[in-house]
Amino acid sequence: MKLLRYGDPNQEKWGILDAEGHVRTLDDALAGVTGDVFSPEWLAQLAALDPAKLPSLKTPRRIGPAIPRPLNFVCIGLNYADHAAETGGKIPKEPILFLKSLSAFSGPYDDIIIPPGARKTDWEVELGVVIGTKAAHVAEADALDYVAGYCTVNDVSERAYQTERGGTWDKGKGCDSFGPVGPYLVTKDEVPDPQNLNLWAEVDGVRMQDGNTRTMIFGVKSLVSYVSQFITLHPGDIIATGTPAGVGAGKKPEPIFLRPGQQVKIGIQGMGEQIAKTISG
Repeated sequence: MKLLRYGDPNQEKWGILDAEGHVRTLDDALAGVTGDVFSPEWLAQLAALDPAKLPSLKTPRRIGPAIPRPLNFVCIGLNYADHAAETGGKIPKEPILFLKSLSAFSGPYDDIIIPPGARKTDWEVELGVVIGTKAAHVAEADALDYVAGYCTVNDVSERAYQTERGGTWDKGKGCDSFGPVGPYLVTKDEVPDPQNLNLWAEVDGVRMQDGNTRTMIFGVKSLVSYVSQFITLHPGDIIATGTPAGVGAGKKPEPIFLRPGQQVKIGIQGMGEQIAKTISG
């Protein structure tokens, strides 16, 4: 099942993608659905619906973030060995955690805003894990029981803010529009192995990243369990699981960074693509 949200910012409504890739509205259907959003009960009732019998979205609308604004937007740093190597970082002994500001949360086709004074804005395609059940101190063996599904995330980063301005990484990760999510949430029943998904990024049609989640240092199960030891995860929370090699900061012989007027396309196997234009902030 592929769930999405459409409409103006902060006014999005739920939709579902049918077998032909058309958006079907869930406005009326949700009136009869019980349980908390993203809970197994809620998802099971939606899965029982026949998308072909739901109303089609007749007028094209903005596709917003695949989920409502989360309580926690957790990111994992240097979780692919090839990415750690290209940035000069060491392979971490434990997952590196940081939180992305919720003001960065945005839609898959919304503009990426390059902040005033930014010099090194970069892309990072990442598998997003969406939590379905409240998770605190969960065992790795049980971790996927707490997952609702998966989505595409671009962990947009301003490297100068991140690494040259002192302190933690967060200041280079939380700018407005730096957290596009979607275009849809793919429920976990459609992703039998989250550790075997191709993921890629292109800038102006040039392939920059081309990786697979099997090369993660810490896999999805490990990350859900690990994060839950420190942060109680709530339904709708996202864990962005890190990015493979190919970011702009790692390009040789010289880094390549985003500038206004470019197109950034990222995607994950079975989870659709994001297409965004870069603009000046």
